[in-house]
Amino acid sequence: MPLHGWEFLIIVVVVLIVFGVGKLPQTLGSLGKGVRSFRKSAAGEEDDDGDDKELLKSKSKKEESAKEKDTTGEEKS
Repeated sequence: MPLHGWEFLIIVVVVLIVFGVGKLPQTLGSLGKGVRSFRKSAAGEEDDDGDDKELLKSKSKKEESAKEKDTTGEEKS
């Protein structure tokens, strides 16, 4: 039974009222991560997707580049 125009519109309005426009992207992102995790566990794959590792690497690279800018930007007397 497919959703028709009015039914879909009503569902969208209810979702916007419940979650609000600001929290909707956050909520859908969490839902997507949950679905991916469920599919991986159902397929028997390892649950670790490496997001935390990539985040730590990018933070350390940013810190290193900031330190390099600080040391190269200093004037020597």
